[in-house]
Amino acid sequence: MLLRLLTVAFALTCVYTRSSSQTITPDTISQKTNSVSTSSPKSSKWYDKLSLRGYAQFRYNRLLETNPKLKCEQCDKGIGENQTFEFRRARLIFSGDVHERLFTYIQLDYSSDASANSKHFLQVRDAYFDLAFDKKKEYRVRFGQSKVPFGFENMQSSSNRLPFDRSDPLNSAAPNERDFGAFFYYAPAKTREFFKNSSNDAMKGTGDYGVFAFGLYNGQTTNKPELNNNLHAVARLSYPFKIGKQIIEPGIQAFAGKFTIDQRSSEVKAVKDLTYTDRRVAATIVLYQQPFGILAEYNVGESPSFDTATDSIMVKKLSGGFITASYRTNIGKGFLTPYARYQVYEGGKKQELDARRYNLNELELGVEWQPFKNLEVTLAYVISDRKYSDFKTDYNEKGNFLRLQLQTNY
Repeated sequence: MLLRLLTVAFALTCVYTRSSSQTITPDTISQKTNSVSTSSPKSSKWYDKLSLRGYAQFRYNRLLETNPKLKCEQCDKGIGENQTFEFRRARLIFSGDVHERLFTYIQLDYSSDASANSKHFLQVRDAYFDLAFDKKKEYRVRFGQSKVPFGFENMQSSSNRLPFDRSDPLNSAAPNERDFGAFFYYAPAKTREFFKNSSNDAMKGTGDYGVFAFGLYNGQTTNKPELNNNLHAVARLSYPFKIGKQIIEPGIQAFAGKFTIDQRSSEVKAVKDLTYTDRRVAATIVLYQQPFGILAEYNVGESPSFDTATDSIMVKKLSGGFITASYRTNIGKGFLTPYARYQVYEGGKKQELDARRYNLNELELGVEWQPFKNLEVTLAYVISDRKYSDFKTDYNEKGNFLRLQLQTNY
């Protein structure tokens, strides 16, 4: 499956050579980012250097629905029966260089659910600071709760990603993408500038997570306490380069650690300390959207998983990946971006009850319209086949549904 996905991605990359008239490359990045007017007085207070921004996503998932019992616990809980309109995300971000060597970033979500019956609680998503070792900030260490550098789509902001939710196979490695730890990042200054600018709406990049990354983190996922005496370790290597006018970024990443199950049926058999091996390796290939884009990722590994034959949680193998293709075109003063993503996954999900064992296939066909930079409208049709097993449930549902999202950027 990995060879098939990467073969498709490489073939499309080689065949397609046309690019937009305003091609962005690592060597021709605009220097306008973070520029300061010479006429403005120099700030004397650290808090004057902070910026406030954010975005919100308002959704309805049940148009043309064929099976109301089809749901997705990992992604959008607004899918399926007894669901209507919802805020999927509503974010506020405070960030800035409070010192020439110290960058601070705090992201809050005011759409989080405290429980199935209690919505719209304020929750911390990111809270970290970057300490740079040099003036160009090529070497830095990030401390706090932040995204784990595993998977390109995981590190993409949800405000930039085309599909409505992150893929199951990669996102199940680091649910909610974040954890508490310390991460070292390195990238040359020119490449850092490219990463920063590639996270715009046109290129759908990740932002600056370095060419090389290494980190130690708790491994129990976002906003959860550590439950064992072992740290997870992660490493990632990724580098963008040009072929003609196109930009390609291959990458490889891996992590390993111990995960402690925190959701278990009382009848399920498990090891005494509920702690299991958790490790994966993933490959990534990106053709930046100029105007045609491709993102393909695939991972394999071992993780806690429910075993139906023994009614127990065991360490079992997993595999899965996805491929997303897109094309961006001008519509008046705005942009239209049709896309398609196909994903497959077979393996456990450590964060769910009894580390449920999944087998899924899903196709999402959508189009994003951005009439101006502060508003995006996305429509997508999903064809899904989801199976999972835990001690009390043998779930097997297929269905199709049409999704609508309005996103405001502020």
